[in-house]
Amino acid sequence: MLLLASQSEIRLTLLRNAGLAVEAHPARIDEEALRESLQAEGATPRDVADALAEAKALKLATKHPGSLVLGCDQVLALGPRIFAKPGSPQEARVQLDELSGKTHQLLSALVLYHDMKPIWRHVGVARLTMVTPTPDWLEGYVARNWPAISHSVGAYQLESEGVRLFSQIEGDYFTILGLPLLPLLNYLSLRGFIPS
Repeated sequence: MLLLASQSEIRLTLLRNAGLAVEAHPARIDEEALRESLQAEGATPRDVADALAEAKALKLATKHPGSLVLGCDQVLALGPRIFAKPGSPQEARVQLDELSGKTHQLLSALVLYHDMKPIWRHVGVARLTMVTPTPDWLEGYVARNWPAISHSVGAYQLESEGVRLFSQIEGDYFTILGLPLLPLLNYLSLRGFIPS
């Protein structure tokens, strides 16, 4: 049984659809404080994503010693700047305006713990280039898709109308959804955690 240290429905669905026995147990950490502390120390967006995923895995592993625990986190980076999930439709609109016409990165980090020790980590990277939508369309997009987009960094969901915001995407679809599934499945299979 894999324990998922996340409250993300899409991650849970992806793992179950891949045939894994998994339970979600959200690990409550102060993500904002940890992210701000790491950034103040000069951590890169990749390091921030990895550290947040590890903090979640460690917290859940401490509560379930002996278990296989997966911590996950996703960071959106525009250069050195890291975006958080929007807290309001106005914040979503500001984020989308800032990303319009530019290429940003989504970094999806996974850290696997077993017997309270980290045994594997991976950071998947995708590059997404956004179109420059008209202000009226963007206003309508936010109105039509709020509050669903409040759960996504960058205020978009590629699996729904948000796909219309992009002109080019480089990278793995699962990484964009927040779970680099293929490297995880390969590792679990090679280590004998799942049959192959």
